[in-house]
Amino acid sequence: MSIPGGIRVKLSLALLLIVGGALFAAYVIVVPSLEQRLVTAKLDQLQSDADALAVNYATFAAQNNLQLGDFVDGAGFLSNARVVVFGVSGSTGKRTLVSLGDSSAVGGSEMESDPTALEAAKGVRTVRARVNHEGREYAEVAVPLLNAGNVMLLSSSLSDQLATVALVKRRLLYATVVALLIAAVLGFAVAAVHARRLGRLQRAADRIAEGAFDEPVVDNGADEVGQLAASFDRMRRQLAQLDGARKEFVANASHELRTPLFSLAGFLELLADEDLDENTRREFLVTTRSQVDRLTKLATDLLDLSRMDVGRIRIEHEEVSLGEVAAVVVEDMAALAEASGHILLLEGDADAWALADEERVQQVARSLAGNALVHTPAGTTVRIRVERRGERVALAVTDDGPGIPAEHLEHIFQRFYRVDGGQASGSGLGLAIAHELAGRMGGSVSVESRPGATTFTLDLPAETVPLRDPAAAPLVGR
Repeated sequence: MSIPGGIRVKLSLALLLIVGGALFAAYVIVVPSLEQRLVTAKLDQLQSDADALAVNYATFAAQNNLQLGDFVDGAGFLSNARVVVFGVSGSTGKRTLVSLGDSSAVGGSEMESDPTALEAAKGVRTVRARVNHEGREYAEVAVPLLNAGNVMLLSSSLSDQLATVALVKRRLLYATVVALLIAAVLGFAVAAVHARRLGRLQRAADRIAEGAFDEPVVDNGADEVGQLAASFDRMRRQLAQLDGARKEFVANASHELRTPLFSLAGFLELLADEDLDENTRREFLVTTRSQVDRLTKLATDLLDLSRMDVGRIRIEHEEVSLGEVAAVVVEDMAALAEASGHILLLEGDADAWALADEERVQQVARSLAGNALVHTPAGTTVRIRVERRGERVALAVTDDGPGIPAEHLEHIFQRFYRVDGGQASGSGLGLAIAHELAGRMGGSVSVESRPGATTFTLDLPAETVPLRDPAAAPLVGR
C-alpha cells in the first residue's frame, strides 16, 4: 500500500528541487552577467566613437565655414547614436549646459539637464553611464571638447541589448518549465522503481518477522538497496539456522527432561513398594540420584546461558594456576573415566598461571574433559595438558578417538548444536557455554580434529606468579 508523502513523492520533490535550483542558479549567474556584458560593450563602442569624434571636432572648429548642424548630423550617422554638442557656462561647481547642436530631428532642451553631460562638464573628463529617459534605457558617453570648452554627448538606446536579454530570460523560463516536467516524470518513474524494490524488502521483513524463513530475499541491484537486500538475506539465513537450532533444542530438551522425569516417576513408584529388598532399593536410589544430577546439569546450563544473555554473569580476574585446576578436574573426572573405560592423563607445566576466574576456568575444563569422555568410545586415552606460551597459557584436552567430521567443526561451539551419530549425546550447550565463558575472560576455546587426535584448547592471558615450590616437578598424573 502506497503511503502519502512516501519515497515516490520525496524522491520526485528532491529531483525537482535539484533541477529547479540548478536552473535558478544558472539564471542568477547568466542573465545579469549577459546584460552587463552587452551594456558594457555598447558603452565601449560609444566611447571609442566619442574619442574619434572629439578629434574630428577640433578639426571642425578650425574650419569656420562648416555648420555645427552638419557636424552633429554626420557624427550621428557614423556612430549610429544621438550626438549633442553643449556649450558650457557657469562656475566650476555650478555648470549649466546649452544645446548648440543635436543630431536628433526632435531634439529639444530636455537634454540640457542630462546627468552624464553635466558630470563631464563639471569634472572636465569623460563620463559613461546607463540612464533612463522617459522610461527607456540608454547608454551614454560624454567627452569634454577641450579646444572649444564644450561637451559632446553620444546617447544610444539599449533596446536591442535588453531585447536580447529578455529573449534569453524567456528561453530560460521555457527550459525551466520543460526541465521540471521531465524531472517530475523521470523522478517519479525512478522513485517508483526504488519504491517497488523497497516494498519487496518490506514484505520480506514482514515474512521474516512472522517466522517464515524459506523464501530468499532477492534483489539484483548493485547499489545500496541491493546491498541491503543481501544483508536481509544473510539475516534470514542466520535466523532460519537459529530457529532450526531452537526447535531442535526444544525437542532435545523435551526429550532430555522427559526421560529422567519418567524414570524418576517410575522409580518413585517402585520405591513405594514395601516388598522391595534393601539392595534393590539402594540400586533404585543410585539410579534416581543420577537422573536428578542429569536434570540439575541441564538446568544449570540453561541458567548460565540466560545469565550471559542478559549480562548478569560475573567474571573475576585473579591469578589462577591452570596446573591446580587441571589436577582438580582429573580428580573429579576419574570416576567417570573409569566407569566409561577411558584412560585419563594429566601432564604439563606447573608454572602455567592465568589471569582469569578460577571457578569459570574449572567449569570450562570440566566441560572439555567431559565432552572427550562422553563422546569417544571406551578405551580412548584423554590427556589434559597445561603449558605456558609466551604471554598466554593454555589448557588442552586431547583424545585419540575417531575425531569430529570436518563439516561440523565450524558449528561445534554454536548453541544447541549436536553432532549426529557416533557417540553424540547431551543437550549441545556445554561447548557453547565454554566458548562464551572463555571469551568473557579474555581468552578463547578452539578445536583441531582429525581421526586419532582431537584437541580442544582453552587459551587465556598469562599472569606471572613465582612457583610456590621452586623444585616442583612437571605435572604428570592419572
